[in-house]
Amino acid sequence: MTAQFDFSDRHIGPSADDQDRMLAAVGFADLDALTEAAVPAAIRTGRPLDLPPALSESAALARLRELASRNTVLTSLIGLGYHGTITPGVILRNVLENPGWYTAYTPYQPEISQGRLEALLNFQTVVSDLTGVSVANASMLDEGTAAAEAMALALRATRRKEPGAFVVDADALPQTVEVVRARALPLGIPVVLADLDAGLPEGEVFGVLAQYPGASGKIRDLRPAIEAAHARDAQVVVAADLLALTLLTPPGELGADIVVGSAQRFGVPFGFGGPHAGYMAVREGLERQLPGRLVGVSVDADGNQAYRLALQTREQHIRREKATSNICTAQVLLAVMASMYAVYHGPEGLTQIARRTHRMAATFAASIEAQEVEGFEVVHEHYFDTLTIRIPGHAPATVEAARRAGFNIRLVDDRTVAVAFDETTTEEHLQSLLEAIEQRGFRRAVALADPAGQAEALPEGLRRTSTFLSHPVFHAHRSETSMLRYLRRLQDKDIALDRSMIPLGSCTMKLNATTEMEPITWPEFANIHPFAPLEQAAGYVELIGELEAWLAEITGYAKVSVQPNAGSQGELAGLLAVRAYHESRGEAHRNVCLIPSSAHGTNAASAAMAGMKVVVVKCDDEGNVSLDDLHAKISKHAAALSVIMVTYPSTHGVYEETITEVCAAVHAAGGQVYVDGANLNALVGLARPGEFGADVSHLNLHKTFCIPHGGGGPGVGPVAVGAHLAPFLPNHPLRSEAGPDTGVGPISAAPWGSAGILPIPWTYIALMGPDGLLRATQVAVLAANYVARRLAPHYPILYTGRDGLIAHECIADLRKITKETGITAEDVAKRLIDYGFHAPTLSFPVAGTLMIEPTESEDLAELDRFCDAMIAIRAEIDRVGSGEWDAQDNPLRNAPHTAETLTADDWKHGYGRQEAAYPVASLRENKYWPPVRRIDQAFGDRNLVCSCPPPEAFED
Repeated sequence: MTAQFDFSDRHIGPSADDQDRMLAAVGFADLDALTEAAVPAAIRTGRPLDLPPALSESAALARLRELASRNTVLTSLIGLGYHGTITPGVILRNVLENPGWYTAYTPYQPEISQGRLEALLNFQTVVSDLTGVSVANASMLDEGTAAAEAMALALRATRRKEPGAFVVDADALPQTVEVVRARALPLGIPVVLADLDAGLPEGEVFGVLAQYPGASGKIRDLRPAIEAAHARDAQVVVAADLLALTLLTPPGELGADIVVGSAQRFGVPFGFGGPHAGYMAVREGLERQLPGRLVGVSVDADGNQAYRLALQTREQHIRREKATSNICTAQVLLAVMASMYAVYHGPEGLTQIARRTHRMAATFAASIEAQEVEGFEVVHEHYFDTLTIRIPGHAPATVEAARRAGFNIRLVDDRTVAVAFDETTTEEHLQSLLEAIEQRGFRRAVALADPAGQAEALPEGLRRTSTFLSHPVFHAHRSETSMLRYLRRLQDKDIALDRSMIPLGSCTMKLNATTEMEPITWPEFANIHPFAPLEQAAGYVELIGELEAWLAEITGYAKVSVQPNAGSQGELAGLLAVRAYHESRGEAHRNVCLIPSSAHGTNAASAAMAGMKVVVVKCDDEGNVSLDDLHAKISKHAAALSVIMVTYPSTHGVYEETITEVCAAVHAAGGQVYVDGANLNALVGLARPGEFGADVSHLNLHKTFCIPHGGGGPGVGPVAVGAHLAPFLPNHPLRSEAGPDTGVGPISAAPWGSAGILPIPWTYIALMGPDGLLRATQVAVLAANYVARRLAPHYPILYTGRDGLIAHECIADLRKITKETGITAEDVAKRLIDYGFHAPTLSFPVAGTLMIEPTESEDLAELDRFCDAMIAIRAEIDRVGSGEWDAQDNPLRNAPHTAETLTADDWKHGYGRQEAAYPVASLRENKYWPPVRRIDQAFGDRNLVCSCPPPEAFED
């Protein structure tokens, strides 16, 4: 009989003996003593977590199987931007289920991210080629939010004092329309719904959004609407279906300025709404205003081609409230899947899939028309995959009949249904669906008709003639063997958690356990359409309800919404709730948002998007919020004060003693308190923001609750609120159960955001239980203090709290070292690559520093290996400082070292190859070889290349 181990012992890296050694090093007898000393008494919770006892891994999976069994997977023909797709097994197993891909971090250190950066460049090329515009980004959060971001971009691009309205196609996806409206409201942008076939409405217009093909399936020639918009100096956004664009004239060739959409149907399952990779592409001239992440091509120190994030990367931390967007991540893992789907199928394969999908629609249209039943009619002459069918008097009954036959189709109104076909549709599906409809109105036996009569369903004037995906990568990997090796080759270029710890401060990279990951690919979770009848998602509803309740208990709030599909979206949802709360009390004038100077840059950007005025509060010399400046700012802005946004523990990694005073002062002035939950992993089980004075928080489930970072996404950023803010949580136009009637509208396109990955945090909490969650927090604090104590004699630790203790992360200050030796924090970050490590967070929140967060998942051996590397690097710095090594020619300045560099015949450096490659003996057994040397960032920004360049572009 197999022993049932306590999962928390698997999740928490240091053993009990290791914890004793670490505690001795920091001077405490046990974990309780450490956290009692570190955590201010004023914020500590007075009660333990009221959560179910921990489950074993087998018991948790059994419970998930039970929940999954309550979901009913029918053949979904609903459409509305979500379509059935086939994930090639080689991509499912070797990307989605592969920790080498899903545990990678955002590629801020490009030298150890070349594999995923190449995959993202492929994604950008797919989008750019198919849409026909010059520059695409590395993905957006979903189609609805991409359209909202495009609206903001169009507003910036017009640069008019009185920009006018944003016109939205009446045939746009309904969830997109509502996301755009919700984003436009706080910015004071009028949104006008219009039939574009009837022309643009009167008045000033700065932008137009058209759907291509429309939500109804109709294909229209958008050129007249685009020309009319341009004549009025308006920008045109086209929301387009990537698969349809293999057959239709690309929007860029029609004149579109911005193209948005979703790459979901390129091999990414429904997942009850996400996560999926949205996309955005822009015409030449708008690339430097493009929101989100952009992968570009640069060169390394030897002049070799190298990829890196370009332009807008982390721009929020620089421009703050002037940032063009609050999005600081992408949907990388899903973008990688979509890009590999295109690599695997190539242009011919994608076109074949599109033609077959269209043929299924044409066959069904011909079959409907062949019945010659009065009133039955395919409404639109031109379509790609979606048919709107008029069925007078029978539409609701037809939807029900289809459901009994195993199909979900869409009820448009009492007289009309819509059916969307996809890659998974078979002729057997068509026959069964036709027979189901026949029960409602046909008078004789039915049979599929020849689709030849529908030959003009793709209008001749809109058929694609231009080529796409001509780069060799989209033609080189047709066999599974070749594809498997390509994926492995890219994976081997990167450092992910399966190779070593990722000690990035601010973004916890803890264990993403296999048991937590396993359920997301089960068909009962993966294959549910977000707008399927809710009774078919009973297991999802129960899981989501339990997770929201658990998160509310952990945080001390009254209500949680999991709809926001990133931390940035959770921030915006929280601020919109605060805004709506003040309006409900007749205090709409309250629009000032106080933000400490140390805050995450997304805070200020989110406040600006919520229509608020940002006022910065200074920090004192210890990195804490300056109470003097806070009181001065409150006094100055008391009448207009809306909210303060604080990160707790602070962005500096400290439990600030004055947080309760901050909350009380803001409340006394009529404001609300927003606590950024980015660092909740230092609070779980110890303190609850909802108890110590906060009104609202967003949480990072991709951090504290173990959703993997996926190379820069997926993520979930739930918003948690007090009871008074609960009426203003997000809701959804197509799912009343997703939020309150009085809510602020949808924050994400899907009712429960990225629901497909919610089994991960559910499983983590279920496996850990209340005791395990508390111990995880305590060990995270222990690990951070242990690392700080080991490094302190070698690198000054910038900020500490009481008794020299920190919370979950520490900041190593290299500014004095740089002044004395010339060696920078960046040099240390790149040298760590030679030691086999991903660098800590570089120059945030303080320039010239490294922010280190070890997490509770790393065992003592790995913590010591990292500390030993940092100490060894300090000794190398001393050799530079003493003059033993040249200030410019040394292992730090030249790091990282590639195998090609080390094996070159002309080694002319003042240090040996052995010192460069194997600075510690253990590397001889397990060595990571970086694929490129240090990358020239400035060259990349001057010579922006955002899609796959031809090989000859890099020839001398």
